Amino acid sequence: MRKKCVIYDLDGTVLDTEEMNFIPLQRLIKEELKKDIEYEDLLKYRANAGLKTIEELGFKDIENSYNKWVRYVNEYEKGAKLYENFDKVIEEVSKRGVIQGIASSKMRKQYEIDFYDTGLHKYMECEVLAEDTEKHKPHPEPILKALELLNIDPSEALYIGDTESDMLASKEANVEFALAKWGCIDLDKVKADYYLDSPEDLLKILK
Repeated sequence: MRKKCVIYDLDGTVLDTEEMNFIPLQRLIKEELKKDIEYEDLLKYRANAGLKTIEELGFKDIENSYNKWVRYVNEYEKGAKLYENFDKVIEEVSKRGVIQGIASSKMRKQYEIDFYDTGLHKYMECEVLAEDTEKHKPHPEPILKALELLNIDPSEALYIGDTESDMLASKEANVEFALAKWGCIDLDKVKADYYLDSPEDLLKILK
């Protein structure tokens, strides 16, 4: 497969952030909504922008509750970490002359906290984050915005994500989709053009 560009989702694809996000969210729900929600029942919000999750859960003061959640996340003892060997994969993709970018529902401030320490942001030629589009995945706007910024035709791009929302956004943008199986919890719901068992599999399909 010849592609000029790879666009990545972040959480569940490049970064393992599940525990650091949802255990603090359980704490916030307990404190403010006086509810106990099982960890597994919160995973359906993985593809959401953070503010949307807070809104859908029924918090009244959305902005303040979101800010408290962010504080709890950043105080949590386990921070974001790269999935194994993703640093080497991104470096190799760059060496092959393939343009790379981000299209994620993560807020920009959290993106900087979670991703900048890896040093890999220097390889990303665009970063489309939650504040950069009016609509979010499964709407295709974030991916289309990335293509616009990179001046890349949809046929020349590959989007990599881990959720049904990522798949739907990619399909609507007319971009081929590769599923990051290591982060996917609903394998039976996601139909991809390519299935990646490990980050290194990306190098096998980028001929």
